[in-house]
Amino acid sequence: MSATTPHAVPTKLELLELLAAIGTAQWRDFAAAAAHHGLTSTQAKVLAQLNGPLPMRGLATLLVCDASNVTGIVDRLEARELVRREPDPADRRVKNVVATDAGREVIRRVRAEMQATHGALDVLDDTERATLHALLERLRPTLEKDA
Repeated sequence: MSATTPHAVPTKLELLELLAAIGTAQWRDFAAAAAHHGLTSTQAKVLAQLNGPLPMRGLATLLVCDASNVTGIVDRLEARELVRREPDPADRRVKNVVATDAGREVIRRVRAEMQATHGALDVLDDTERATLHALLERLRPTLEKDA
């Protein structure tokens, strides 16, 4: 394209493919950083989801897996003292998973060590980062409504 030719509007398929490629690269970076801390990508994803107490069944929904799979993941995180189980105050039959201080610190370090992702974002200036943030914030509620 010449400098005077307007850019073609990308199709939804082109946007989806680009989002998928970026998501895959970010996930690969996340998994590599998690591995440096002796975590599987799924264990790190559990820690990343724990902004407060979350029922085991809720974790299964977020991970898109069977509740029985979550038990093993949480068992391994609990053995490392990165999470703990607590009875739900409203229903003592329900067990909530809560990140410990150590768990919150390890996921903070995992995110900080995602060098490929940080490097990719470094190519954007402040205005571009603000624009990207605003666009992603607009998409997020629609994409998370069924989660």
